[in-house]
Amino acid sequence: MLSSSRSAIARLIPRTNTPVSGLPRLAKRLSSVSSKASIPSFGLQLPRQTSFPCSIAPPSPALRLLFRSASDMASSKSAASVHDFTVKDARGKDVDLSTYKGKVLLIVNVASQCGLTNSNYTELSQLYEKYKGNDFEILAFPCNQFGGQEPGSNEEIVEFACTRFKAEYPIFDKVDVNGDNVAPVYKYLKSSKGGLFGDNIKWNFSKFLVDKDGNVVDRYAPTTSPLSIEKDIKKLLGIA
Repeated sequence: MLSSSRSAIARLIPRTNTPVSGLPRLAKRLSSVSSKASIPSFGLQLPRQTSFPCSIAPPSPALRLLFRSASDMASSKSAASVHDFTVKDARGKDVDLSTYKGKVLLIVNVASQCGLTNSNYTELSQLYEKYKGNDFEILAFPCNQFGGQEPGSNEEIVEFACTRFKAEYPIFDKVDVNGDNVAPVYKYLKSSKGGLFGDNIKWNFSKFLVDKDGNVVDRYAPTTSPLSIEKDIKKLLGIA
């Protein structure tokens, strides 16, 4: 039966190339023969379902983390400045850092229960009060990665800083500054200015100084007091 089907089909296929104009007629004749020919199954039991939906298992948490890390890394490498990032404020709303174009920024990872809290928050408020009218802004990012010293909610953190230290500068959503879940803006900051012993942030109140174009120009250790870098801030502000 198979040989008869083959011979029937072979008779329909010319030995020379079929002109393009004859292809529709040839297709019709082949369809007629194939509908009448019986093709053996060779004992194979084919499923009745003619469609084959592709079922793909969701990626594992480790794979999702790898994809996210690769995406964050690509985003950080492609960023030209701090102004290319969007972050969350303490209420969870998106803040485009391009809104700070034309301002000198001091970006700090803060904590409420650190031995450096009182001195840093006090001096940060002094700096802000002195230069906020000269295109200067402080961006505070709470972080709980160092000794668990920032355990509170965003609301508690803001209330603490504003009530006790009169902080008037923006305080953002709590972030990770190291590790697998590092905030993209911090990945960029660290890649722009590595620390003395590697890129990782060492403790609470590490500081990054950013110029008006969004470029990271300097990085300071947690123990560096805010007032001690006042001269660098004045230089970027163009204040004698």
